[in-house]
Amino acid sequence: MNRMVLTAQLVQRDAMRYTPAGLPAIDLSLKHESEVVQDSQPRKVSFEIKARAIGAITQRVAALAIGSSYGFAGFLGSQRNGRGIVFHITELD
Repeated sequence: MNRMVLTAQLVQRDAMRYTPAGLPAIDLSLKHESEVVQDSQPRKVSFEIKARAIGAITQRVAALAIGSSYGFAGFLGSQRNGRGIVFHITELD
């Protein structure tokens, strides 16, 4: 199963564009910071991830405030150039 749920801060949002199929798309950068327990030890986790919203969800993503935190859900896929991953957002909390 490929499903990711993440609470993250919206740090960057590109302008809306359209895919070759005519679907609206928005590229984003998300920042996550938390503390987890690994092998009974606390560990701080901090990372930025590239994200993308395609289709009807772009309307909601376009209205999000930069710098605010939200709950995102979706799946991971490869970038178009095959280098790295991108988080495809399909749901918002």
